[in-house]
Amino acid sequence: MPYFVKRMLCFLAGIAIEAFGIALITKSDLGTSPISGIAWVTTLRFPHISFGLTTFAVNVIFVLIEVVLLRRDFHVIQYLQLAVTFWFSAMIDVGMFMLTWFVPVAWWQRWCGLLLGCAILALGICMEVAPGLIMVPGEGVVNAFSMVTKARFGTIKVCFDVSLIIVAAVLSFAFFGRIEGLGVGTVVAAVITGQIVNLLNRHFEFVPARQPAKACA
Repeated sequence: MPYFVKRMLCFLAGIAIEAFGIALITKSDLGTSPISGIAWVTTLRFPHISFGLTTFAVNVIFVLIEVVLLRRDFHVIQYLQLAVTFWFSAMIDVGMFMLTWFVPVAWWQRWCGLLLGCAILALGICMEVAPGLIMVPGEGVVNAFSMVTKARFGTIKVCFDVSLIIVAAVLSFAFFGRIEGLGVGTVVAAVITGQIVNLLNRHFEFVPARQPAKACA
């Protein structure tokens, strides 16, 4: 199998796993992940619109922001982020459908679902990032802000996630007059997912951007 195909399969599988992790976190009913907050609150207000569809819409906005920020530095190939977003959004809807049976009531069921969802999300992120193919819009827009402001990617990422939570909270109050769709799970996901990613990367090797020397021999 050509090495590029392996990278692509790892990338697409990673996005699918990442989407399932977000679906599990959301179904745990302790609050969705920060990157999905706006989409989930919108879906709660307009339940006839799927979580995947609102996710796609939000990510399209991210790409448009990239275009505005980067202008000529936004290369045509980056529009492939839209195709990636379509796959990601579709997999979120698939994940939500697969988890229709999961309606936790007890606190321990919700926490188990949340923690397992964070672990699955972290695994998906590792598999998505390792092949080095293309950024998903949530990371692409952070990278665009980083390029324009000359600030560190990690710093912008934290500020961006906090901003998304604030916007989702404002929408929640506008729609329901209270917080809906966000909660302690949103904070937990923001805090521990990155740590799990670091742990997985230390102990497991995913398909890297460059083919290992041994495989080339």
